Amino acid sequence: MSTNRHFVHIAVTAAAAGTTMLLAGGIASAHVTANVYGDDPEQGGYGAIVLRVPNEEAQVGTTKLEMTLDPEYGITSARTKPVPGWTAEVTETDDVVTKITWTAEEGHEIAAGSHSYEEFEFLIGALPDDVDTLVLPTAQTYSDGKTVNWEQPPTESAPERPAPVVELAESSGSGHGHGGTDEAEDAQGSEESTDASDGTARLLGGAGLVLGALGFGLGVGATLRARKAGKS
Repeated sequence: MSTNRHFVHIAVTAAAAGTTMLLAGGIASAHVTANVYGDDPEQGGYGAIVLRVPNEEAQVGTTKLEMTLDPEYGITSARTKPVPGWTAEVTETDDVVTKITWTAEEGHEIAAGSHSYEEFEFLIGALPDDVDTLVLPTAQTYSDGKTVNWEQPPTESAPERPAPVVELAESSGSGHGHGGTDEAEDAQGSEESTDASDGTARLLGGAGLVLGALGFGLGVGATLRARKAGKS
């Protein structure tokens, strides 16, 4: 498969997954949800997770988000993808990641009303190898100080404030996680390859211009010498 077709395939898959999740009730129900674009992360591996946060207050916007990780998960690494207008902070307790907090800068909150949402992507690992479902309790804070805690476990029947959850797949033994990380690595590799190709093309182009200029100069010199010889 060509590089272009590969990127098209990734884009179509992500778009389809996002659309399916929206129609399934992520936005319609106004719940904070944890989503994975691609295969479920593997136990013992690393997973790229997207926290989708809809605003549901008519008069105020969302200014802060705090997602808690159970220390029992033993997650020691967390990286956040930058969100324009928001800052992210990873909290560790005894070398274990226990919380990720996103805070909006002034003027960048999730807009008031029920028509706006934001997505916060992060990569965590190594994921526990004895857990089937990650439960990620999340506190959503509004500009008026109100906080909504999305923390009820999935075992309850139709909870009013369900916690975001992520299903984990059994380990394949490859030592790699899923949840979008493979696609990210492929994209990075393709970008590096493209950069290298562009650099080579520029180098060859520059060399061609130099050789062309030299050839032009030699041609002009030969013409002038021929004219002088004819006059003599």
